[in-house]
Amino acid sequence: MSILFKPTVINGMQLKNRFVRSATHEAMADLDGTVKDQLLQYMLDLVRGEVGLIITGHAHVLREGQAGPRQMGAYSDAMIDGLKRVCSVIHENGGVVAIQLAHAGIRGIGKKEYAALGPSNLSKEGLKVATAMTAEDIQRTVKAFGDAAERSVAAGFDAIQIHSAHGYLLSQFLSPYYNKRADVYGGILENRARFLLEVYTEIRGRVGRSFPLMVKINSEDFLEGGFTAEEMVKVACMLEEQGMDAIEMSGGTFESGRLVPSRMGTFKSEKKEVYYRKAAEAFKREVKIPLILVGGFLSFNLAEEMVTSGQADYVALSRPLIREPHLVKRWADGDKAKATCISCNKCFSTLLMEEALHCPIDKESK
Repeated sequence: MSILFKPTVINGMQLKNRFVRSATHEAMADLDGTVKDQLLQYMLDLVRGEVGLIITGHAHVLREGQAGPRQMGAYSDAMIDGLKRVCSVIHENGGVVAIQLAHAGIRGIGKKEYAALGPSNLSKEGLKVATAMTAEDIQRTVKAFGDAAERSVAAGFDAIQIHSAHGYLLSQFLSPYYNKRADVYGGILENRARFLLEVYTEIRGRVGRSFPLMVKINSEDFLEGGFTAEEMVKVACMLEEQGMDAIEMSGGTFESGRLVPSRMGTFKSEKKEVYYRKAAEAFKREVKIPLILVGGFLSFNLAEEMVTSGQADYVALSRPLIREPHLVKRWADGDKAKATCISCNKCFSTLLMEEALHCPIDKESK
């Protein structure tokens, strides 16, 4: 049996294989963030596809932190019943699910009643688009993450992932590209990591030591003056010391040009598929907790090689599972052909057209 299909455990959470569905915005909620039936069917497809751990699309912990329309929310007790439905459909079909908790920061959708907040004031073309958070704003947000974590436990999730990647709020604070503060939340790395560590501490205090907590961070920002791979390793060590159970590594921001998190184009060579291989190697030299690696995986053999060699502990997939929710099962059944995803990013363009997440290429072929 391939190492990819051997059971593992993360802080008591039992997983039947090493494949993870990386959090991806599904746009399958009502405008207020309440789960719609469409999301339940989507999750059912992933469970039946035998994905070992499903991580939901980012759920905003405050209305001001909403990244986009029809995003699932965890900011209110009114969301709990819908979140319970997500957990139920996954558990009833033998799956395991984590919720990703997030705040968009300067990428908030910008309703007048919810002004965008970030680490520093931000202006574009002379117009102010984001306001620097006060210390009170930060503590209110820390509490909101804790409140959302309690709702997540009440709903029945098996784990929680904190979103601190891709240029969203906690990632913005980590990055000197965005963070120009001169207080205890800016400047040296220890200060820039303070917000993330406070969120972790708040959530850990709410859910207890035996509940699995994970975080998603950038390998680097791929921006001049941004968060670096060296800093990523140091932050990962801080998180490990505090008791984080696993770290998912991604990379890039919306300002990173061709090195955005969802890069376009496929590769003939498997060696070029893994976007963050060097950063993963640096991580594994210093950090002992499990590494979930996302970014560019299309080939079974490469996924197997990365885990067998110890360069990663889990393989996370996003776009390949949008086109093929049953990809993991196909590989488990013996068909090891490459994922049919062509990394064209047309799946994300569907969100701009106010559609639910899907692969338009696959839809056209049917």
